[in-house]
Amino acid sequence: MSEQRKAVWGWVLYDWANSAFATTVIAGFFPLFFANYWNRDVDPSLATARLGLANSGAGLLVALLAPVLGAVADRACCRKKLLIFFAYLGALMTGALFLVEQGQWAWAALVYAAGNVGFALANVFYDALLPAVADDKKIDFVSGLGYGLGYLGGGVLFAFNVALFLSPQSFGLADKAEAVRYAFLSVSVWWGAFTLATVLWVPDDDPGCERPRFAQSVVAGMRQLGDTFNRIRSLRPVFLFLLAYWFYIDGVDTVIRMALNYGLSIGFKDDDLIAALLIVQFVGFPAALAFGFLAQRWHPRGVIFVTIGAYVFITVWGAFMTRKEEFYALAVMIALVQGGIQASSRSYFARLIPGEQSAEFFGFYNMIGKFSVIIGPALVGGVALVVNFALQPDAATPEQAADASPLAARLSIASVVILFVVGAAILRLVKEEEPG
Repeated sequence: MSEQRKAVWGWVLYDWANSAFATTVIAGFFPLFFANYWNRDVDPSLATARLGLANSGAGLLVALLAPVLGAVADRACCRKKLLIFFAYLGALMTGALFLVEQGQWAWAALVYAAGNVGFALANVFYDALLPAVADDKKIDFVSGLGYGLGYLGGGVLFAFNVALFLSPQSFGLADKAEAVRYAFLSVSVWWGAFTLATVLWVPDDDPGCERPRFAQSVVAGMRQLGDTFNRIRSLRPVFLFLLAYWFYIDGVDTVIRMALNYGLSIGFKDDDLIAALLIVQFVGFPAALAFGFLAQRWHPRGVIFVTIGAYVFITVWGAFMTRKEEFYALAVMIALVQGGIQASSRSYFARLIPGEQSAEFFGFYNMIGKFSVIIGPALVGGVALVVNFALQPDAATPEQAADASPLAARLSIASVVILFVVGAAILRLVKEEEPG
């Protein structure tokens, strides 16, 4: 295998490694376990709000750190080193969830948030390495291949963990609660083990690059942030794209993080929700590859518009669904477009930015994504609390009180539509690519 192909495979296999966290932890068992184990006997609306705040807190920290560390990585030529550091931080925190006891929701939220920080900051430097391993002719395909392998790898481990969850006694475990704790541990091992391919095959940053002391790089990087922000403002296509991305990726991330909790809130069973997530993973693999080919031959901006439209339809339908078969159908639709919007956004942004400052610009890119994660889950949790409170006055009947939480959940998820609409409207203003 040539060095270039090894570099590409080392890069895409990190998606295979870390997607286990996105699937088993973020989208799968953490919301389920957080609601039923760490928040046992707590009102579902309160559990939803706590989950939203945990996601928002992690998102705020990442948003503050990502551009600074991106500038440092460019100055100190340490993109790969920082990727490795934060990847193993995330893997370690995921394993630590195994130790959190029932009812300890605050500890669970804190450890989960720390894992999210490792996951998200590692992605800053992972994304920044994309232009280094793929040229303009292959960048859309390689980006799609990464997401595709992420769906497949995340799905393989998730399928094993679902089997663990559905039949814990077959694996010598006491119950479903113990199965979920071991699922978290399996993610930690999987993430850490497959990251070794990235460690071994992706080349280090330019060996000819000047490497000032890390402290000097931090100071210089922070000074450079203002210059970079001004440069982003002067690059109109980059600025408008980031503004559009802020809104539409907010909707995507909110759907990913809150979908399972939403299903619980409107009365779906655990097993139905887990099965829907499995559908997403295995349909998402070929769909992400297909969108990678489409973006390479068509244009990533056009792919983004198509997928935003699909998400608007998905969100509206989801707010009114009543049967588990509808949840399965929506899972298939999400699987078809989720990888497409993520991969096309990443490769489109990589086309717009100057390659020598990729980590710094991707720091802003990920900062935008994490600021949106602050707004989205907080919006869903806030709407759920407000509506639930409004629909349960002191004089409410038991029937009204019982109906309040599902209705609040439906209205809260419907509020996500506006994020997609605003994002698409701004993206229409991005008229041309303008590399730095």
